Amino acid sequence: MRAGFFAVALIACATAANAEPLSLDTIVSLAKAGLGDEAIVAKIRSSETHMDLSVDEMIDLRSKGLSSSIIAALLTKPAPSAPAALSVDSPDPMAGHPAGVYLLSNTAQKMQRIDPTVSNQAKTGGILGYALTGGIASLSVKASIQNETARVHANETLPTFYFFFDESNPSLAVANTAWAAGNAATVTSPAEFTLIRLTKKQGRREARVGTANIGGAKTGVMDKERISFGYELVRPGVFRVKPDAALAAGEYGFIYSIVGGGTGGAVTARIFDFSI
Repeated sequence: MRAGFFAVALIACATAANAEPLSLDTIVSLAKAGLGDEAIVAKIRSSETHMDLSVDEMIDLRSKGLSSSIIAALLTKPAPSAPAALSVDSPDPMAGHPAGVYLLSNTAQKMQRIDPTVSNQAKTGGILGYALTGGIASLSVKASIQNETARVHANETLPTFYFFFDESNPSLAVANTAWAAGNAATVTSPAEFTLIRLTKKQGRREARVGTANIGGAKTGVMDKERISFGYELVRPGVFRVKPDAALAAGEYGFIYSIVGGGTGGAVTARIFDFSI
């Protein structure tokens, strides 16, 4: 019983000592106990102790037996902790990634970042029918992006994507600019995106983002052209996204931030494009 009592007492004392912040008296006591400069300096640095000592205080500490290396350690400010390194290809969604959309490659076991392709052009289709029918037939407004195929290619017909929003990296002092564009500067959920198949044309790809007829005009992706997908929260600011059904070979993209419209105006659309 007595041995057990003393063991518990020693543990309690050790815990209290570790919890107590270092003071000048404590440091002087450690030096008088003969622990040595190396051990005391290590303790000062591990506890991130920093003191703005005056000249008189430094002289007093020297007279009490503290070495110049211990006094220098007290004067040294702790180095700021480096922010956690962000990965652009780690397959682990728990690892930090710069904000953006990523395609997970199961074969290569890594993620590939999908940079958005921005369209500043509006193309129209069906103008002749619209004119001949006096506006009864609809004309379409299309956002056009460059190149006939995307830079990022998915090797699976049911690919997995990860969306990393600014909330996923709360330690960053400044929000990532991956989402800062148009009227969608703050994006927090995949629900704000639309998955659509892009039509391949010579030297470009197109997405229908509006229609107009005698009855009025609509801006945005048409319901019948949307491809349904599901998503789930992995951790704050990180979502796993998968299409609800296998995708056929072709060009696709997650669209958000559609601004403008009309046959004479520009349409700005940011499309995270990929191909199957």
